[in-house]
Amino acid sequence: MAHAAEHIRSWPKESREAAQLVIDAHGEPDEVTDSQLVWLAAGPWKRVVATKAFFQHDFPAPHIDAVESVIDYRVPPEKFAELAKFDGSVIAERTAGEVSARCHDEQANFLALNLMHDIVTGTRTADEARAYYAKEFADYRRKKPTPYMEKLRFAPGRDTADPDTRLLSDDDLARAKKEGEQHKA
Repeated sequence: MAHAAEHIRSWPKESREAAQLVIDAHGEPDEVTDSQLVWLAAGPWKRVVATKAFFQHDFPAPHIDAVESVIDYRVPPEKFAELAKFDGSVIAERTAGEVSARCHDEQANFLALNLMHDIVTGTRTADEARAYYAKEFADYRRKKPTPYMEKLRFAPGRDTADPDTRLLSDDDLARAKKEGEQHKA
C-alpha cells in the first residue's frame, strides 16, 4: 500500500491539508480508499475518517469539514433536535450508538463533542453551546487557553447501541406476507 501522503496527493488542497493533520497525529491509516482514509481506535476515537470530499461550513466562521471523529455515545432521542440546532456537523446515530463531529481538525471535533455532551447532560442549551463554541474558536486564534479543544472531557460510552423496540411480531410478519401473496394472485 502506498503511503497515505502519496495517496492524497490528488485530493483537493482543502481536504489534503486536513487529512495530513490526521496523518501527522496518528500515522498511517488502517484503511485507504480513493475517497477516504480511516484510522481505527486512534487516540480517544473509535475511528477517524478523513475524506476527499469536503463541505463548506460557516459556523462559527467559514471553514471546511473533512475530518470526522467518532465515539461510542448514547444520545436520548429527545436530545436529537437540540443537537441539530447546535451544529449540523455533529451527527448522532441512535441505532449504532455513535456520535461524530466533522470539521477541519481533531481539536475542533473535541470542542464540538464536548459541547454535545454538555447539551445531552443538560449543562448547556444549544444556544449556550453555540456561543461557547464561538468564544473558544476565537480564543484558539488568540492563543488563549481552549480546554474544550484539548481532549474529551468525558469518557465515551460502552454498550451504546440502541436497537429500538420491536413493533411487529413474527405472527404479524407472517400474516403480512400471506396477505401480500393473496393480493398478488
